Amino acid sequence: MTTLTFPGRFDSLPMIADFVRMSAQEAGLSSFQIYAVETAVDEACANIIEHAYGGEDIGNIECGCVITEKGLTIILRDTGRPFNPENIKNPDLNSSLAERSDHGLGLYFIRQWMDAVDFEFKPGSNTLTMSKFKENQT
Repeated sequence: MTTLTFPGRFDSLPMIADFVRMSAQEAGLSSFQIYAVETAVDEACANIIEHAYGGEDIGNIECGCVITEKGLTIILRDTGRPFNPENIKNPDLNSSLAERSDHGLGLYFIRQWMDAVDFEFKPGSNTLTMSKFKENQT
């Protein structure tokens, strides 16, 4: 596993995307899969900054990438506020934009873009593990 630590700032997002993109390419993911991984990681990291830390420069984001025969696993760790992902309802995609909640869409998309998503919360440490499998892999 290769792990890098980034400041919990929005201007860190492009550097995190570069790191994840290089790992996804090395893992043999398709262009579309790489886009999905980058987008999911970007959303997750933005959520860490905005919701777990409550703003920029409060904590770091540790990003680890594990390349396997099946694909790529990304592990994001932070020390911000934990949350219960089961309390985040799926958005009502049939309602109008004006009627929709402005929260929960990012988590919904992360779950759609990635093949496996797992949260673990321990005192002082939050871990999000996401995997994307190569095409024709399960």
